[in-house]
Amino acid sequence: MKVLVTGAAGFVGSHVVRRLLDSGIEVYGVDSMNDYYDISLKEARLRLLVHPNFTFHKANIEDRYVVNEIFEAFRPQIVINLAAQAGVRYSLQNPNAYIESNVVGFLNILESCRKYDIKHLIFASSSSVYGLNKKMPFSVQDNVDHPISLYAATKKSNELMAHSYSHLFGLPVTGLRFFTVYGPWGRPDMAYFSFTKRIVEGTPIQIFNEGDMKRDFTYIDDIVESIFRLIDLSPKPNYDWDPLNPEPSSSSAPYKVYNIGNHQPVDLMLFVNLLEKYIGKKAVIEFLPMQAGDVKETYADISELYQVTGFKPEVTIESGLQSFVSWYKEYYN
Repeated sequence: MKVLVTGAAGFVGSHVVRRLLDSGIEVYGVDSMNDYYDISLKEARLRLLVHPNFTFHKANIEDRYVVNEIFEAFRPQIVINLAAQAGVRYSLQNPNAYIESNVVGFLNILESCRKYDIKHLIFASSSSVYGLNKKMPFSVQDNVDHPISLYAATKKSNELMAHSYSHLFGLPVTGLRFFTVYGPWGRPDMAYFSFTKRIVEGTPIQIFNEGDMKRDFTYIDDIVESIFRLIDLSPKPNYDWDPLNPEPSSSSAPYKVYNIGNHQPVDLMLFVNLLEKYIGKKAVIEFLPMQAGDVKETYADISELYQVTGFKPEVTIESGLQSFVSWYKEYYN
């Protein structure tokens, strides 16, 4: 099997590549290596991926000619698209980056998947698509037409674009709504990472909505295991799909969407207390009102993921945060 992974130097991407290589799969990795956060961290991740079965190409998926050349040269059977401009808050500052990477870039991936007859495209969506929804837990059967950030809107657009290509060209596509991924080698812009850095340094951490928030934190190993199990489970058309009562998560096309979350939302202040415990230092806290584009709570219904893969995320927040803090201390001396 030959698998193309975009965003291969990223947090999730690098972990996925490692799992594929450990399973004897040939992998072609693509990443733009942009400076949204510390490039040295991306370079360090890549150094861990040196392997005879791994080829890396620095490239931007916004360039459709380069994307086509990569597909032509490598001829993958499976594509895992994890390249994207991430971050809810940054989308308020630099919206163009989200359209260019998440929309234009994803279109280029879809076009090449169509042209080269890809057996299965798996792509990263986000729990942020649930937007203004209040019904908990968030289900893939819920309507997601009210995003509250441009980042969320681009991820919702990815799902719509993927469905149209699945319908028009029979492309098997699986979208994955990730819920607050964390763990070693993570993204410095994520709360758990920046909180750890600030607690270690003794500088204040910012807690929004006065601390009244919950997140369905999902450990990176559980994300990777879910993706790995889905590779060979390309969706089939749902022949029971009723256009008069359309089911949002599937289709008459070979298209499917899943949540990947821990199914156990954690109170933000408990999360901070655990970080303090594992770091061995109290946090200096600055409480602030809710920030634009943010949601109060996330909580994943993962029943459909379990039905198909037989797997449920299982790493507890205690175990996961302890592993992250251990990695952080070692990596940053």
